[in-house]
Amino acid sequence: MEHRNLRTDQPVWTRTLVGWHIVFWVLLGMTLAISFTTELGTTRRIVYTGAVVLLGAAYQFIGLPAVRSRRRLPSYLYRILLIGCLMVLVGLYPQSVFLMFIASAQIWLLCEDVREGAAFSLLLVIGVGTAQLWSAGWGWDTFWSVLPWMAVSLVVSLLFGIWIEKVITQSEQRAELIEQLESARDELAEAHHTAGVMAERERMAREIHDTLAQGMTSIVMLAQTAAVELQRGGTDGAAARLAAIEDTARENLAEARALVAAFTPVALSEATLTEVLRRQAERFAAETGVDVQVSLDLPDEEVAALPQGQQVVLLRAAQEALANVRKHAGATQVLITLGISDGGVWIEIRDDGSGFSPSVSSGGFGLAAMRGRVEESGGSVQVESAPGQGTRVQVLIPSAQEDA
Repeated sequence: MEHRNLRTDQPVWTRTLVGWHIVFWVLLGMTLAISFTTELGTTRRIVYTGAVVLLGAAYQFIGLPAVRSRRRLPSYLYRILLIGCLMVLVGLYPQSVFLMFIASAQIWLLCEDVREGAAFSLLLVIGVGTAQLWSAGWGWDTFWSVLPWMAVSLVVSLLFGIWIEKVITQSEQRAELIEQLESARDELAEAHHTAGVMAERERMAREIHDTLAQGMTSIVMLAQTAAVELQRGGTDGAAARLAAIEDTARENLAEARALVAAFTPVALSEATLTEVLRRQAERFAAETGVDVQVSLDLPDEEVAALPQGQQVVLLRAAQEALANVRKHAGATQVLITLGISDGGVWIEIRDDGSGFSPSVSSGGFGLAAMRGRVEESGGSVQVESAPGQGTRVQVLIPSAQEDA
């Protein structure tokens, strides 16, 4: 409790302090007003009025700031003044004892722990009881008549104080929990932001790898082929290669603009997935001399009805598989099959190239990028290959993800 600070107290006292403030001034004003209806001598009335004014000033300038700041020295000073003034008021006018209610509350508002509150409550009861005995002229009969009242007041004060202490403790726990939740929320938001940035970077890397990098690879290979044909004097073949380079460069430029605009493949915005796959196959065959066939196991209108996100994933998977064939396979035939099953829509790219061992990491980005893109769509990638036996890549996207 000694580490209680203003922030943890504020949730309780900022909501209740105005009420305690009003009650204190009302009771103090009532005490002063009622005192003028009784027969008090001039000296006693002056002392009584002075005690009321002193108590009000002490509350306004010492007690109230101490409640807000939780400073120990002002809180001790005010409670001592409070008990002293109350002893004077009760001694001069015993009916002022009803100020015990607000005095007991203020003692507990300023305490740091239960022991401190109990000690000041006991001091308050003893002080007020002593003032009552003095007012009644001392005597054992007066003592025994006042004692039950003192005991009841002390018990009520302790119960009231313990309740206040529990309220403060619960408020501190709630404040600490809220602070932890806010901190966790900020950390989670930061983590989400970081993850979003990383995911966006990875996505951009895949998009660039799947589009611009592959197009640049095609341009390099076509330029090398054209250079060889020019050295051999084959101008017609070189012209055809240059035309293919121009077409590929234009497509790359369009892809770059699409990346900036909406990350959607330009080809799919102008044609169906089936048409784009066939164009890719024709261009690949023209560039490499590899026989590429496209087969559909579902009607073309069903292909066109697939969600745009699925079409993008399927197209990128085919492009990546063809890029790997170009770089590594040394194949003579490639078959691209697009189909649908109970599990969802799938695309398969099979070649008769040199193959590889899937268990051996190649260090390339292609298959990893393909897996990342497909898994983001809830799908899966299967790769079957062996040295000298070609490669089969199948991408499956579940039907449940169609609306994703």
